[in-house]
Amino acid sequence: MGFQPGDPGVPGRQAREPDLLADVRRALGHDHPLALLRLASALLAAVETARTSPFEPSPPAGPSREELVRSLADVDRPETSALLAALAALGSDEVERRRVARTLAGRDHRLPEWLAGMGSAEPYRSTELTHVLGDGDNVSVGVRFPSGHELTAVVYIDHNLGTLVKDAFVVDKPIGELVAVMRAGVGDPDTALCDIPPAEAKARIVDAAAATAITFPPIETATWPACRPLLEWVVGLLPDGGRGYQRPQWADGDRRRLAARFFASPFASGLGGRDHRDLLDVMLWFGCDYGPGDPMRWSPAAVEILLADWIPRKVVADVGYLTKAPAVLRGFVRFCHAERGIPPRLTDATIDAVDQWEPEYQATIRSPRPQGPDALLAALGVGPADPWEMGDEEDGWDDDRDDDDWDYDSMILAIWERAVGGPEALEALDAAPLPDEAFDWTGIPADVHDRVGEVLARCDRCCDEVLDAEYRTAARRLLAQVARNGPEVFRRRGRADTAAAAICWSVGRANHVFDQRRGGLTQKALLAHFGAQQGSIPQRAATLLRAGGFAPHTFDLSLGSPRYLVSRRRQHIVDGRRRLSAGDHPRPR
Repeated sequence: MGFQPGDPGVPGRQAREPDLLADVRRALGHDHPLALLRLASALLAAVETARTSPFEPSPPAGPSREELVRSLADVDRPETSALLAALAALGSDEVERRRVARTLAGRDHRLPEWLAGMGSAEPYRSTELTHVLGDGDNVSVGVRFPSGHELTAVVYIDHNLGTLVKDAFVVDKPIGELVAVMRAGVGDPDTALCDIPPAEAKARIVDAAAATAITFPPIETATWPACRPLLEWVVGLLPDGGRGYQRPQWADGDRRRLAARFFASPFASGLGGRDHRDLLDVMLWFGCDYGPGDPMRWSPAAVEILLADWIPRKVVADVGYLTKAPAVLRGFVRFCHAERGIPPRLTDATIDAVDQWEPEYQATIRSPRPQGPDALLAALGVGPADPWEMGDEEDGWDDDRDDDDWDYDSMILAIWERAVGGPEALEALDAAPLPDEAFDWTGIPADVHDRVGEVLARCDRCCDEVLDAEYRTAARRLLAQVARNGPEVFRRRGRADTAAAAICWSVGRANHVFDQRRGGLTQKALLAHFGAQQGSIPQRAATLLRAGGFAPHTFDLSLGSPRYLVSRRRQHIVDGRRRLSAGDHPRPR
């Protein structure tokens, strides 16, 4: 038995929201095709069976595309006829198209003229917006319907993340208007906007979308992947034959010659030691084998990835070695920019990024953290919430350890101090329950009150139904801090449900509520309350945490204050501190 239009089980819908037929009626009330096509695209994206994690044994429960089409065919209404026609037009399944055509032939509903002409729509222009530092490109495609309507698809292809689709959207404007807006708004001599062959636009978008499809955690924005089926239809109109992005090939000899040129240059003054040369090899490894494959392409974004994530996660080495990386990076950035002729202002901005991220980098390499496969599992939400949750003894303590190999006591103290905000905060910590307090609106700009209020209502509902009053207070405090310090994140497009899920998930991670060894709540169960995909939430959480002034490391999440810790978590830390002082040696958690 399939779901019925308007039923709370329709993907992406909540019972409190308007039903599907009402959405279709509103879309048909617009004089442009995009309103209905957006709705159809979002429905198709929602019923996909792609897994949210490579560790998921089976696709998440929910209606299939076939069930969606069958349920709409069972309801003889003008709205379902229009939606069926749009779904069939966006799809590539000829069997489904014929089935829908037979259904519509038996109905007496007048559909918009443009729907019948979608098969004859023509792409007539494609453009690319690029920047000299090469972080990513905007590829745009303009389409014209036989009815005269036009739309433009815009795809942002991010090279830092592996040349994949990081975001995409479709607007109801001719591409010429969009190009004019881009030219007027850019005003940047380092940015270029030009026409590209349609076959080349297709190859670039198709390749980038294929990389996105196998990326975990999945990328999710306010418009992606909801617009993916519509984008696939647009791209399907383009001709084949493009080459797409060509990844540079850097053989071992090429890398050695590049390193030799650098160390022979004045930019490597004072960097001739063995550690410096090894660290340059690490940076060449990053540059050649990750991102776009160009070890001489450095931007503030690439610097952030290298220092805030890649080296701390990938390179297992002692602190004395790792601490030298920023100095090598500064010299190599200046060398590469000089060889490439990058404007000095952009070199300065990239060096400023090294200065900005070095303090966090130096703190991170001196802190316990997951590395290698453990970091990947933590990012995917698999395994313990804390990299040091290793003990499985009944009482959580383990005296069978080798003090010559590990200084467990210092490691445990470092974890606890980071969780509560330092040694003094750890010493003063108590386990009193968090009060049931109202949301504090102090310092939050008025223009984001409505948006923050939507997120707050969803956080409160989740804590009331899934967690408890202490978690509600912690979530309110975290949300208020983010809104106060980074209100701009609430001025952007984005789903309130996703933001609320990220806030509650962050509080849960900080409090180890997902500890399955002790019967904790599963991350999947928490996020199911919001209809959110597990893989998409860490990325959103990192954005919110960064805006709030917190360290954006979701794989080893710590909010740095007892204000966000519930009594159970604080009691565990208090008990552990007491045992450690008495000479017991706990397994860190």
